[in-house]
Amino acid sequence: MTEHIFQLFEYAFFRNAIFAAILASVTCGIVGSYIVARRMVFISGGITHASFGGIGIAYFFGLNPVLGAAVFSVLSAIGIEYISGKTNVREDSAIGILWSLGMALGIIFVFMTPGYAPNLMSYLFGSILTVGKTDLWLMLGLSALIAGFFIRYYHLILFVAFDEDYARSHRISVNFLKYIIISLVALTIVMNIRVVGIILVISFLTIPQSAANLFTHNLKKMMILSTLIGIIGSLSGIYISYFLNIPSGATIIFVFVLIFGIAKSYQLLSIRAGIKRQVKSS
Repeated sequence: MTEHIFQLFEYAFFRNAIFAAILASVTCGIVGSYIVARRMVFISGGITHASFGGIGIAYFFGLNPVLGAAVFSVLSAIGIEYISGKTNVREDSAIGILWSLGMALGIIFVFMTPGYAPNLMSYLFGSILTVGKTDLWLMLGLSALIAGFFIRYYHLILFVAFDEDYARSHRISVNFLKYIIISLVALTIVMNIRVVGIILVISFLTIPQSAANLFTHNLKKMMILSTLIGIIGSLSGIYISYFLNIPSGATIIFVFVLIFGIAKSYQLLSIRAGIKRQVKSS
């Protein structure tokens, strides 16, 4: 069994899948921690589904679907941030509008694409075993960009995430920083669509982070712990999906949920044990 596991590394597609899982865990671990800390899960869901519009438009004009999704997602993210901050439209309403618009445009342009209808299953549900070298280089570049940005501006990001008034009082360009971060969120979503798909990518951005949040409220520690959980869960999911011949993206998310359930159970047992010790000592 062990020998068979290591023999899988002889195949390029499997090595690519492993590297993609690690890089996805890094980007989602960092960006997802910010999302969970700021309670932006619904915004992320809106950006995720809006990206389908970019995929449909790119297919229609014969462009790279990932490029189309990236442009459309970044514009949608900035649009949500701008509309919710500069107009009287509520944030959840702006998200719902752009969410619906993206999905509608995607369906319309895919239907209008000349010739046979393209297979969009890999974009909806992911296909980590088909990730190529170009995807890996793009993911590596994004990982370096996100890691470098969050390390360089960590304290400013911390102020914006938890106390915007304090940040503004220190003449920090809060709106500009928020636009940059939301753009990085959009790019992270797009680059990880190939790994787990549009439908499941939001889970990659929230479940490991929620599990990490059970043990720490420190943003830096949360980023590190959620990245580790992401790596463990995604690699386990890849192996399980390979041997059981089931969809890899869905299996990874299932493992994430299982890890969260174990972490939550451990936390509850620890709390109960602590209460019993207090009762006995009193």
